[in-house]
Amino acid sequence: MAWTYLLIAGVMECVWAVGLKFTDGFTRVWPTIWTLTAMAFSVVFLARAMKVIPIGTAYAVWTGIGAVGVAAFGMLFLGEVRSLARVLCIALIVAGIVGLKLLAAPAAAD
Repeated sequence: MAWTYLLIAGVMECVWAVGLKFTDGFTRVWPTIWTLTAMAFSVVFLARAMKVIPIGTAYAVWTGIGAVGVAAFGMLFLGEVRSLARVLCIALIVAGIVGLKLLAAPAAAD
């Protein structure tokens, strides 16, 4: 269950990171509420995952999911640059996330 919590935390990190763009510096009420709510959920689920998963692994996977998700969102929906080099770098992050999952301590296997 810890890895499921970590996945939820990572997705919520994507939501709040993208949400920041739409808050307009926290001056727009509804985007701000959604962003702050996603932040809270992200941290709560990260904390739950860290009860089982080592802190270094959990944090690296959490930030990796956020980085990949937000970069993909930006390229797909916000017109950010889509280049082979950028996609390859994102693939390296994904490889790191998968590696951390596969090499996690046996006690963290879920």
